[in-house]
Amino acid sequence: MIHVAVLLTVFNRREKTLSCLERLFSQDRPSVRLTVHLLDDGSTDETSSAVHERFPEVVVLQGDGGCYWNGGMRRAWEDAVELQPDFFLWLNDDTELDADALTKLLRTSAFFADQAIVVGSTRDAQTGGLTYGGVVRPYPLKPLYFERVTPSDRPGSAETMNGNCVLIPGAVAKAVGNLSHEFSHGMGDFDYGLRARQEGFEIWVAPGFVGTCSRNQEAGTWQDRTLPRRVRWQKIRSIKGLPPREWIQFARRHAGLFWPLHWVAPYARVLVSPQRRTK
Repeated sequence: MIHVAVLLTVFNRREKTLSCLERLFSQDRPSVRLTVHLLDDGSTDETSSAVHERFPEVVVLQGDGGCYWNGGMRRAWEDAVELQPDFFLWLNDDTELDADALTKLLRTSAFFADQAIVVGSTRDAQTGGLTYGGVVRPYPLKPLYFERVTPSDRPGSAETMNGNCVLIPGAVAKAVGNLSHEFSHGMGDFDYGLRARQEGFEIWVAPGFVGTCSRNQEAGTWQDRTLPRRVRWQKIRSIKGLPPREWIQFARRHAGLFWPLHWVAPYARVLVSPQRRTK
């Protein structure tokens, strides 16, 4: 029996969380035992009680609203590692898995002797286009620029990944450890994949898609050029943007000798780019 520990962080998306769990437990999974470790980061929409009622087997951990994605996943991981599972599965609660997703991920992992991280690609429910999955850095002079890997009918190599659906074998987890405590929300998933490669592990994108997940929109974020510059400046320095102390850690680790230039680049773009006028 293969034991897969599923890790989630959720906040005020009760219906999405319940739908995600419903699809997870509906997986075709012969000879697979799932344990689910869910960090509810202070939801006010009764997410925890709804999960307890619908899925009493799920371990629900409580956050105080300050965990965010990376911190919440760290807490869930700490809880799951005590069980010494064969695999850890990162899963976003806005990801709805296809019925064969887990089988596809485990089959791909077995092809690489369970010594590689396997990434599941997600598609937009309306257009079918790629939304999240594995990524590569196609330009040597732009080490912090990432492009998504389009899945095909065979595994594809990646350099790191979005954390929406990621299968990590126990051997990889033991060597690389938990997500870094230096990140609050974003960057933790990309950092983990890059650190795993530094430890000598490969990252492979599973064939095809494993489910649906709508892509986060740029509207209202620091990348939204219709917003006033001062608003974009506030947003880029927030936890859900590129908080300077965290972004500097990421750049120092992964951008090479000229990391200060790559670190400052997004802040400079916000300061110099004019506001785009809407019609």
